[in-house]
Amino acid sequence: MRAPPAPRTAPALSLRHALLALAIMAVWGTNFTVVHVGLKHLPPLLFAALRYTLAFLPAALLLKRPDVPWRNLAAYGLFIGVGQFGLLFLAMQGNITPGLASLVIQLQVFFTIGLAVALSGERVQRFQIAALLLALAGVGVILAHTDTETTPLGLVLVLIAAMSWAGGNVVQRSTPAANMVAYVVWASLFSAPPLFLLSLIFEGWPAMRDGLAGADLATWAAVASQAFANTLFGYAAWGWLLARYPAATVAPMSLLVPIFGMATSAAVLGEPLQSWKLIAAALVMAGLALNVLWPRIAAIRAARHPPAC
Repeated sequence: MRAPPAPRTAPALSLRHALLALAIMAVWGTNFTVVHVGLKHLPPLLFAALRYTLAFLPAALLLKRPDVPWRNLAAYGLFIGVGQFGLLFLAMQGNITPGLASLVIQLQVFFTIGLAVALSGERVQRFQIAALLLALAGVGVILAHTDTETTPLGLVLVLIAAMSWAGGNVVQRSTPAANMVAYVVWASLFSAPPLFLLSLIFEGWPAMRDGLAGADLATWAAVASQAFANTLFGYAAWGWLLARYPAATVAPMSLLVPIFGMATSAAVLGEPLQSWKLIAAALVMAGLALNVLWPRIAAIRAARHPPAC
């Protein structure tokens, strides 16, 4: 009896594409420091609304709306624009440091798995449970060291933002053939108006007016960076890579986001990296690494040691 063929390992990124992936992670990681700069003058919900306004216009005049239902675009826009970034910006206004925000938001990986289990009946693997426990231990370390810079409220807001990101992931996966750039652009139509409305209700017109009046060149550069570098370049390039390589090849690169995030916040903003932050980062990163890399390791082991017939 012939043994079944050994599973093939995912191909490696070429040097050029690896550098592109590295650039994406650098943009996404340093983004948290950019957000901190923008929040110096702009209220958080207004900041998020301006980000998605620039992401929609003028790009919507150049890109045809993707052939997906309006309700899909609306769900994605609300999950990502309002849920993820609206709450993340609120948390980062004095309730969590940029470095820790870049770390905690990555727990979206586990929320995405949980939603997939709930919606499609996928089975949770033992390595995924072990990975989640490691990451939760890291969150526990952060919770035990909350202070005036990182509060329980900030941690909760970022965790809900991570859940919203996971919801957006599930929505987007239902339209794998869509042009990702056009998809993000047109979904922004459903992000900006609710954010403007929420800003008006909760932040108030005087705060909105004063924020716009006090915005300097650095503030507008932060808004532009959010719209073009983080949203359009990041998603476009990431989608381009995912269209050419298996997810198992590309996904591990996302482990670099918290590294860029914490390093940039420490270097630019002077965020201290106490031992407890490094321990928390090590635990969360170990959980993420186990979740992302274990299937690939298992495939390599299976290829080297095929089962006997």
